[in-house]
Amino acid sequence: MVDNNFRVQLNDYRLTTAEIIYHMPDHPNFLQSYLWQNYDIAPKFPELRRFLDFWSHNLDGKLHSILLASKEIIEPAALTLRDTEFTLH
Repeated sequence: MVDNNFRVQLNDYRLTTAEIIYHMPDHPNFLQSYLWQNYDIAPKFPELRRFLDFWSHNLDGKLHSILLASKEIIEPAALTLRDTEFTLH
């Protein structure tokens, strides 16, 4: 059984981390930080956009800024497919 996190990486998903800076609802002059991490597709980042849409419609903290980092974990040189399987007894 193949891990789903591994499978999505083979379909151009990459590990994406966003630091979301937002205004605290009770004290709008203060900023708070929230870290979000998931597998997403660059450069459109549909998963992050879906999360930010949820945030803006359902949470009280107004968004201030977002810092984004994204990196392919499995690169073509890091993965070599083989057609032989060995079993050790």
